[in-house]
Amino acid sequence: MTGSDHRHILGCRVLIVIGGGAAAYKSLDLIRRLRERGAAVRVVLTKAAQEFITPLLAGAIAGGHAYADLFDARTEFDVGHIRLARDTDIVVAAPATADLMARMAGGHADDLAATVLLATQAPVLIAPAMNPHMWINATTRRNLAQLVADGVAVVGPNEGEMAEAGEAGLGRVAEPLEIVAAVERILAGREKLPGGDPLAGRRVLVTAGPTHEPIDPVRYIANRSSGKQGYAIAAAARAAGADVILISGPVELDDPPGMSVTHVESAREMLHAVETALPADIAIFAAAVADWRVAHEGEQKLKKTAAGMPPLQLVENPDILATISKLQKLRPALVIGFAAETENLIENAKAKLARKGCDWIVANDVSPASGVMGGDRNTVHLLTRDGNGVHVDIKIESWPVMTKEEVAATLVARIASQAENRS
Repeated sequence: MTGSDHRHILGCRVLIVIGGGAAAYKSLDLIRRLRERGAAVRVVLTKAAQEFITPLLAGAIAGGHAYADLFDARTEFDVGHIRLARDTDIVVAAPATADLMARMAGGHADDLAATVLLATQAPVLIAPAMNPHMWINATTRRNLAQLVADGVAVVGPNEGEMAEAGEAGLGRVAEPLEIVAAVERILAGREKLPGGDPLAGRRVLVTAGPTHEPIDPVRYIANRSSGKQGYAIAAAARAAGADVILISGPVELDDPPGMSVTHVESAREMLHAVETALPADIAIFAAAVADWRVAHEGEQKLKKTAAGMPPLQLVENPDILATISKLQKLRPALVIGFAAETENLIENAKAKLARKGCDWIVANDVSPASGVMGGDRNTVHLLTRDGNGVHVDIKIESWPVMTKEEVAATLVARIASQAENRS
């Protein structure tokens, strides 16, 4: 939360659904943290949650009545479960137990909490909390996958000691400030950026999509990037008033309106297009550029022979991010790279930030199980430098699961804030 002005939380309406579990006590601190930041908080407790905290206590901290019973005539007349579902900007289930997640995934409406979660049109954020063995169980993983596919955002769980003696692992509920940060980012992704056009007058360069490195006239080396994240970033920057130049590898997407779009095929073509597009105030390199190309491209289609496969000698492609980051002249004031990794995500992203010389890295897991490559949702971590010279700290922000459009809007909001601070 460091450096945040909480403008997206101020005045917003947050409905907290408290699930039953030892972590329920942390929801009380979450309520307090949200109210400190200017949110109006309402609370719904499941029956199991009331075994750990009382509606009276939760309501007192929230500054109003806490709701628990679907068939409470007084509260149904006064507020009603449909109004609870509608009169909110975001619903946060914290802690979200394995049972609550299962009922959400199944579309149950057998109590007030489940009914509200089913009826709401607002974004939903869950903070899972359960025993590590329950978290890794195939049923829980299946329910989680269904919730993510349905558009539910997730924060946590964290790793550590459990309430049960001798139990430790992945399953601790996210800390209240982590949940507050996730709420801010989700709301930031849905709102129009404040201040009209915060990037008006700024020239923003964005690369997107894969590159195709020819082997012969028929074949090429490529990757599974769809270009959706880069195109979403370009559209969000344009919506924020920027003059946008989009340089795209081969994709099956329509050109976003209101910007200059250059289509390229190979890494060398993309680098040339980027250099031609300079100067720019901000450069965001979201393209998944192929690291290698064939040293000698075949003039004709390569044929199988009795000797087997013809040898392919690979050479390294130009490093577009490092090239632009290390320019002495025409270097954009803010250079942002992407780290698409399948293992050791944060460690590899930190190494890339140091090696490439860029200012920020957006790291995401693109292993096949994540569904990010070609999908519509993304889970990213933003790594930023803090300090100059030899004393440089790297700050890491872990964002919840969001659509790629929400990731783009949140990233552009952070860029706008950075640009405003530098002005």
